[in-house]
Amino acid sequence: MAPQIYASDIPDVPTVNTSIFTRIFSARASRDIGGFPGSRAVFIDGATGASLTRAQLLHLSLSFGYGIQHHPILAPLAKRGSTVLRKLTSMARCVAAGLRCTFANNAYVGRELAHQYSDSGAGVVITSEDGVGAVRTMFRELGIAQDEGDRRMIVLGHDLRWAGGPSAALNPECRGLVTLPDLLARGKLEKEEQFDGALAHETVYLCYSSGTTGKPKGVETTHQNMTAILDVVRPFFLEVQGNGTALGFLPCFHLYGLLVILHLPLIMGWSMIIQSQFEPVQFCATIERFKIPLAFIVPPVLVVLARHPAVDNYDVSSLEYMLSAAAPLGADLVQQVKIRLLAKRPSRATCSIAQAYGLTETTTATHLLSFEDSDQKIGSVGRLCANLEARIIHDEEGIVDADEGAPGELWATLIESLGIPKQPTSHDELDDSRWMTEKKELIKYKGFQVAPAELESVLLTHPDIADAAVIGVESREQATELPRAYVVHARPQEIQGLAQITAFAESVAKWMETKVTRHKFLRGG
Repeated sequence: MAPQIYASDIPDVPTVNTSIFTRIFSARASRDIGGFPGSRAVFIDGATGASLTRAQLLHLSLSFGYGIQHHPILAPLAKRGSTVLRKLTSMARCVAAGLRCTFANNAYVGRELAHQYSDSGAGVVITSEDGVGAVRTMFRELGIAQDEGDRRMIVLGHDLRWAGGPSAALNPECRGLVTLPDLLARGKLEKEEQFDGALAHETVYLCYSSGTTGKPKGVETTHQNMTAILDVVRPFFLEVQGNGTALGFLPCFHLYGLLVILHLPLIMGWSMIIQSQFEPVQFCATIERFKIPLAFIVPPVLVVLARHPAVDNYDVSSLEYMLSAAAPLGADLVQQVKIRLLAKRPSRATCSIAQAYGLTETTTATHLLSFEDSDQKIGSVGRLCANLEARIIHDEEGIVDADEGAPGELWATLIESLGIPKQPTSHDELDDSRWMTEKKELIKYKGFQVAPAELESVLLTHPDIADAAVIGVESREQATELPRAYVVHARPQEIQGLAQITAFAESVAKWMETKVTRHKFLRGG
């Protein structure tokens, strides 16, 4: 019996075989950059109002590309196709130089950084002044001497004169390290490195996704993957009305944030207002200040919007569109937020809350709910995106399709233009080189991926733990999952009674906080 294949009802999008940098910045007419005026602000700091225009971003990117290619120490480590590990995300500069980027969480400790640095094959590390200590710890973990590690670092200091901002003295800990101004002063590339035709299949980003075994694994995203997904999702945002601004605070080491915060504004012509993290009062104040119509969020943000007093203390009436992703979003929570926000608006006012579903392995979205359909299809992840086909499977072998309307496992087509890792990782299964199925055990804490196997491997290094298992427990109050560990004491005779057991459990939780970054803490107990 032929399999039941679902095709998208959205017209396919032509594939563009070019560099993602060329796609974003190439001129369509005189004095424009990527189809929009070069004078238009593309990124604005929500706290200070400092901005970066499209023309400035292009100039800085080409200057950085020239500087790293011609630096006497860094050039051998930054040849075309080399990998750069970034603890801060300003991807355009590296891409202009033909480098591929892997993005690390700013909060990663040395052990976590060491895995990603070695696994990705990175040479150069770009970090903030505050991150230098963690990077040096990483090199020590890898057995690399400090002088050699320092030769591989680029520091993005607090001195912002290169961008027209204020000056600041360099932290003494960073003296002798290569800084961003060192590279920008050397010259400027005439044009970016080209990736036309078949070269568009070369990797540009290496984002890390949690698997079922061991530590997170890198997923290769090509230039073509990124240009295709941008062209696929672009039509969903054409209906957004307002003043051309959007609000983003999502971490850009996560592919959701990388796509919508750093790439989408450039092809939509938006000004992206950036917050370093979500904080309720600042979130509402920034919406009031810039009259923002669109915000990219995760479900726990809606929990705050449903309850926090800041919503009543600021004018957030301009916020008419929110897109949630990275974790499931229930219809009840959406309704609570809509009722609260619309209570103070005119009778015909709108508040559209949509969500998307996707994977790092599919270069983000496979399904996206349009804002137009967000009321009628509340709680849904929406329509299958263009260029995709899907199956809903009843059995693990993929022989029996689920009945219409019945639950099943989602399989997506292997379409090169939307990106599947070139080499399948252990948690991906490719069926006849056509269908991808995800068999990943994953905890989603406020949009962050937490791999149980990784936490278990850390727990097993504790001197008093003989065995461990980690699961996710649902928190309805926070609209997220919390990591919880079950452990076996190495010497059970030493802990007797509830008081000793409780003390041991608390000590393990505190110990874990010294070993992993914050979103991996054992908040579930």
